[in-house]
Amino acid sequence: MSWDGFVDGLRTGVVWLMDITSVPILVYFAVINLSYLLLIVLASIDFRAQHRRREAVVETFGGALSPGVSLLVPAYNEEMGIVTSVQALLSLRYPRHEVVVVDDGSSDGTFERLRAAFDLVPIPRQIPQDVPVRARIVDVHVPRDGRTRLVLVRKENSGRSEAINVALNAATEPLVAMIDADSILEPDALLRVTQPFADDPIRMVAAGGAIRPVNGSRVVSGRIVKVQMPKPWLARIQVVEYLRAFLLGRTGWSRFGALILISGAFGLFRRDVVVEAGGLDPDSIGEDFELVLRIHRKLHDEKRDYRVGFVPEPVLWTEVPSTLGVLRNQRRRWHRGLWETLWAYRGMVLRPRYGKVGMIALPYYWVFELFAPLLEFFGIIIVPLALVLDVVNIPYAILFLSLAYGLAILVTLSAMAAEEWSFHRHERWRDLGLTLVASVLENIGYRQLTVWWRLEGWWASLRRKKQVWGVMTRTGFGEAGE
Repeated sequence: MSWDGFVDGLRTGVVWLMDITSVPILVYFAVINLSYLLLIVLASIDFRAQHRRREAVVETFGGALSPGVSLLVPAYNEEMGIVTSVQALLSLRYPRHEVVVVDDGSSDGTFERLRAAFDLVPIPRQIPQDVPVRARIVDVHVPRDGRTRLVLVRKENSGRSEAINVALNAATEPLVAMIDADSILEPDALLRVTQPFADDPIRMVAAGGAIRPVNGSRVVSGRIVKVQMPKPWLARIQVVEYLRAFLLGRTGWSRFGALILISGAFGLFRRDVVVEAGGLDPDSIGEDFELVLRIHRKLHDEKRDYRVGFVPEPVLWTEVPSTLGVLRNQRRRWHRGLWETLWAYRGMVLRPRYGKVGMIALPYYWVFELFAPLLEFFGIIIVPLALVLDVVNIPYAILFLSLAYGLAILVTLSAMAAEEWSFHRHERWRDLGLTLVASVLENIGYRQLTVWWRLEGWWASLRRKKQVWGVMTRTGFGEAGE
């Protein structure tokens, strides 16, 4: 076949594809971005309602109605920051809470650092098996003073999910919060995230808090003293992502009454409900998503009246990937977990018995979260190809780019405005300007890379390739800022 014949055949194929996909793709991108705007509107309403209650929440500090909380902290090779992290958790403003650290077979000095800092001594405590755990528990330690509410359990290495399950078994309070050892909770975070449980103690079973990148901010003794944008653009773009998806998106779903994802880095649950559900699944790569869906299915099947919510004001600060390699591993893992969890709970989709979760939230996640990278990848390939072959008119290309990227930028800016209007976390106008620029740069290279990485994760799952978590290389929390 001659080159001209090949080009003519390619042009014919592209024309055929454009004829059957152009309108559906335009509609798809319009709907997904408009749905984000709707979630932002719902989130803004919730922000203002919670803002009005802010002082009332703080005034209840120390009240008898505050439910006790056990902070479940899995730790693996965290010697660099574990002492500061535990000290910060113990000093949170809350009337009754304990910290349960599970050392998941660390090979560094995690245990020795904690033992020396808190004068830990071994005790002959038997940890119950309310949730089955495969790994052997080595020993249990507590501070010698008998007052500090800290428990350290050492076990053989078997992964984060089992570490949290061991901590769940060792917990003694009615509420449990899953907290990563390398993250920072704001001092009033527990006061705010427990408020829905105090307001509705019978129906409330789970609540999530906001997660934000700590990169670039000033940290002193495990506390955020100044919020600043990070210097690398890779981290700045992730700040924008977290704001749009993790804060505004989940607040909107919570307001709508169909929240199905609470981040494992900062989630608060009724202990009895998590135990009834069987704890975290150690074989699931999307263990936080899987747990929430399992709770939804169980409680709907039992026809129980319950609530799962999101509280946007309490923040857990975490370090986001600073290199493309680490970011790639993270996004591949996230999308693989999304696919495997959605597939495992496909029986809930479009089932009226599961209410808004089955009829709206799960179909949305299938169409606009799982399949989004596939359709966006198709658009990334077909539109430039059609332009090169001169088989698409310029107005269509402009419309496509406006819907796919222009409207996405508008969504991000709307999210930024709603968050800043409600919480005003940034002290400097410069940071807001950087957020604005990052929202534009997100669509130039970064977004296309994440599309490809998410497809890689999906493909690896379909091939049943063994999941490797990889290593999150951290630079540590800055103790000095600008």
